[in-house]
Amino acid sequence: GMSEPFKGTPDEATCELDRLLRDSVKLRMLADVPLGAFLSGGVDSSTVVALMQAQNGSPVKTFSIGHQQIGYNEAAHASAVAWHLGTVHTELFITPKEAIDVIPHISKLYDEPFADSSQIPTYLVSRLAREDVTVSLSGDGGDEIFGGYNRYVWGPKVWRQINWLPGAIRKIGAAALNALSPEVWESVFQKLGRKLPKKLTHPGDKLQKLAEVLALDDPGKLYLALVSHWKDPAALVLGGSEPLTPAAEPLYSHNLAHFTQQMIHLDTVTYLPDDILVKLDRASMAVSLEARAPLLDHRLVEFAWQLPLSWKIRNGQSKWLLRQVLRKYLPDNLTNRAKMGFAIPLHDWLRGPLRDWSESLLDERRLRSEGFLNPHPILQKWKEHMSGRRNWQYPLWGVLMFESWLEENKGFNG
Repeated sequence: GMSEPFKGTPDEATCELDRLLRDSVKLRMLADVPLGAFLSGGVDSSTVVALMQAQNGSPVKTFSIGHQQIGYNEAAHASAVAWHLGTVHTELFITPKEAIDVIPHISKLYDEPFADSSQIPTYLVSRLAREDVTVSLSGDGGDEIFGGYNRYVWGPKVWRQINWLPGAIRKIGAAALNALSPEVWESVFQKLGRKLPKKLTHPGDKLQKLAEVLALDDPGKLYLALVSHWKDPAALVLGGSEPLTPAAEPLYSHNLAHFTQQMIHLDTVTYLPDDILVKLDRASMAVSLEARAPLLDHRLVEFAWQLPLSWKIRNGQSKWLLRQVLRKYLPDNLTNRAKMGFAIPLHDWLRGPLRDWSESLLDERRLRSEGFLNPHPILQKWKEHMSGRRNWQYPLWGVLMFESWLEENKGFNG
């Protein structure tokens, strides 16, 4: 794709993208069984549904789930999109209890240790859709193809801000930030109290993250840090060392446009097939639903790689060209929304309703007798997470899903 760049104007690219999307969606609507779509209200799923509805005589069936917790609820936005496009929309409000009840069964569905926590809402929305349809279209793939992840916007920005400092000074700065524990930093900030911006929550956590970034000496390591849950996996897995994956190989690229292209490429060959599509496939197959991803039609992928990066990420806005297509079908206030992701409030659940389940899986004697993981860094993170000062939901979730899968597969009775 990059060797044959698109020659036309942005308007011509918008028309061509519209044509390719229409055709891809139309192909995926061929089915002799009831068919619908997942609708989160984000750009990707809204585009898929808009192009389904534009080519369908009767209203398309759409499905979304939400939950009461403020800040995590995409359902209201999804229903506004559904109303505007005229779909038959089903939304299910789940309680934390309903979501949590699924968690102990997850390792059965995935057949491998799999730790993307949006596996839970993906399973629940699949189960909801399956009550009405047997095929569902999904917006997966849009982030990788059209440049949707936040790291594409702020990864280069962060690198630009720290890269002008000589490496030695950055390392000294990182060491200074690390010299005090997050707790000590918290108390320093508490003493400064009213002089600080109100929005600065968990300053100790944020300073430690800054220290991690400052210590990095090339943008490839920044990418690896952004996509890794455990910064030093060899310290976690007894006798382990990190295998060389495409993501772990250094990206010697100080050209920032090229750095972003490389991040998009790496996500397309690692995160997309190994996480996103596994999540979608297993969650839907668990309820005998066939999920289809029209944004991953090879013609769309090839077209996207012919486009200049500035048509994907423009003035700090991601997926610019895809939004231009969507604007033909939805008003701007429904297309210009920031990315929210399909998240659950896992950090709170670990401290509350999931605490007993987690603590039994992370029991020190149990970890030692299994002989796979080093309990020390795990229990350290668990303690810090429980104190509320750090948010370690992602590294902890990885360990919990491994332990849950292990229990499911070897009948551990320790």
